[in-house]
Amino acid sequence: MANYVNIVERATAVLPQTADLGLFTVVGSVELVRIVGEVTVEIGAFANDTLLKVKPTIGADVDLCAALDVTGDVVGSLYNITGTATDPLVNTVSGAMPDQVTPVIVEDGVIELECAGNSGTGSIKWTLHYVPLDASSYVVAVAIP
Repeated sequence: MANYVNIVERATAVLPQTADLGLFTVVGSVELVRIVGEVTVEIGAFANDTLLKVKPTIGADVDLCAALDVTGDVVGSLYNITGTATDPLVNTVSGAMPDQVTPVIVEDGVIELECAGNSGTGSIKWTLHYVPLDASSYVVAVAIP
């Protein structure tokens, strides 16, 4: 049986202010092969360590990357992960970036954006690419509040 990559997009949304923001809900088990964020509104000039994590239905939160300070990131900045949890969120403003090196298995839960600071402004659009690991697994974007 062939595995096909599915793509889920979450419309641009304002950064959470010192809180977590649900991006995608995972049902079942999936292989996360790529997650990309694009800044659509410049991020404020306040310290803001930011990372992606999974809040599983069962168990403790799991970081998908280490934090990156996104202070003042401009429109068009792109974010992704390497697939190694100890590596920081990757940021580039050049219009091109390296792809995620290592896929990550994610089970039932929510992929969240965690922001440590209050940026005042900023908005990011997210796109997730995944392969379901069984016929009943899938990912949907969390509704924007």
